Amino acid sequence: MVFSLTQTSARQREILEIVLSNGWDFMRSILTKGKADAPTLPPPAVLRKILVELGPFYVKFGQLLSTRPDLLPPQYITALTALQAKVPTISWTEVEAVLKSELKSPLEEIFTNINPEPIAAGSIAQIHRGTLKNGQEVAVKIQRPGIDLIVAQDVKLIKAIAELIALTEIGKDYDIVALAEDFTSAVEAELDFTKEGEYTNQLRQNLKESKWFDPKQLVIPKIYWEITTKKILGLEWLNGKPILEADFLEITPHQGIDPERKDVTTLLFRAFFQQIYVNGFFHADPHPGNIFYLQNGNIALIDCGMIGRLDPRTQRLLTELLLAIVDFDALRCSELTLELSESSIQTTNLENLKHDYQKLLRKYYNLSLSQLNFSEVFYEILQVARNNKIQLPGNLGLYAKCLANLEGVARSLNPEVNLIDEFKPLMTDIFQRQLLGDTPTQSLLRIALDLKALSLRSPRQIEVLLDRLSSETLQWNIKLRELDGLRRSIDDSANRLSFSIVVGSLIMGAAIISTGSNTNKFILISNILFTTASLLGFWLIIKIIRSGRLK
Repeated sequence: MVFSLTQTSARQREILEIVLSNGWDFMRSILTKGKADAPTLPPPAVLRKILVELGPFYVKFGQLLSTRPDLLPPQYITALTALQAKVPTISWTEVEAVLKSELKSPLEEIFTNINPEPIAAGSIAQIHRGTLKNGQEVAVKIQRPGIDLIVAQDVKLIKAIAELIALTEIGKDYDIVALAEDFTSAVEAELDFTKEGEYTNQLRQNLKESKWFDPKQLVIPKIYWEITTKKILGLEWLNGKPILEADFLEITPHQGIDPERKDVTTLLFRAFFQQIYVNGFFHADPHPGNIFYLQNGNIALIDCGMIGRLDPRTQRLLTELLLAIVDFDALRCSELTLELSESSIQTTNLENLKHDYQKLLRKYYNLSLSQLNFSEVFYEILQVARNNKIQLPGNLGLYAKCLANLEGVARSLNPEVNLIDEFKPLMTDIFQRQLLGDTPTQSLLRIALDLKALSLRSPRQIEVLLDRLSSETLQWNIKLRELDGLRRSIDDSANRLSFSIVVGSLIMGAAIISTGSNTNKFILISNILFTTASLLGFWLIIKIIRSGRLK
């Protein structure tokens, strides 16, 4: 494996040289088969520098890592969140070649015009403004030529390195091979712009109706499928600015916070609460550049390529965890963390976990809700899980990142805002939905049918139970955890006691025989018994000493 990492291509050698030149001793120790059981990541700034030098694929890889606060400490998440590739824009000639190869019709039959100067450029694509033949203005996202080949090449190296790291302690704790598979699959999925189009459409559909906010105030760009392919994405052009550059922020109110700022933060919170706790399908990267304030005063969410998903069970557990944090209930936080966990519960010490939660929550005892930064608390919860080697689902990292970005934007608009205060008015609806689902009438009818079936079966089952009790044919199947260990310990003790009795009996028999007879035959038997007793005695002493339980 090490040979393949260093010999298969110039690209792989270049990547290894960059990594090693930045002084990552952990990787050097792996490649030289040295000790790598206690890896230390390079400092956040160094890791960020490595990823930038490695190129666009690794920049995207770092951006995905920033969505996993369940794996990395907060300082790394902060360093990777703003990670941007130092990539030059591609020339119009290359862009035009991609457009012509991907679109079925000539460009002049599709566009009235398209600006050859890009309005934005990223590690995977760049965006141009154009006008369709029907007069609709569009943003055209075009994939960089050859980026798919670079990604395919780098994916192989990432997976090969993951297999090496899997042999170390950290690899065993976090299943590095599976994580590498998840990350590389996510990067490869971002190369298919039809998926981003589907995600955008689903968000638009989910947010068309709401009991919590006016859907007309929230805009998700339309997708123009006639110009959308795997390498091209056609989006509705929206006139506006990133939320933190909006004109209304320049107005300084004389007293208190501007009402418009409060309205915008409430709209954002409620829109994302609906995505997370109702739809279970949410925009996972709401940083300030992806939230636009439009000229007509509406809010738009753009760049919907990173999506998080939560199933109903996880939604319920996260809601309960939120309430447990507010109540400073360390035991309940511990239990809910174990319920969310993907790792084996038997390997986790509940008391240690509870102690860590008590220590965490104690920091916030004297703070009011307005001072409580929930996303910061949730990051610390993920740290507690890491310290206790509890593997949480990857979608919780996206959930935490989403809340952190959302809370950060909201506090920039309104420093007095608080996530818990925004959440409280919606609690009744959320609990009702989690209890009865989206169709309360149908849920109540199902409960009624289940109760009816239970009432019909119960008398017969009670009769069978009473019959078995009276006829003494009732059998109990009880399984206790870790009972096998206790049984083996008792068996070992019983065996040692039996051996001791046998050894003592042999010694006493030999003594009786030796004192009761002077014939050579009985003396021989006596010596054999003494020898056997001595050997068994020595063997028993050695076993006890080796078991470490002499005391």
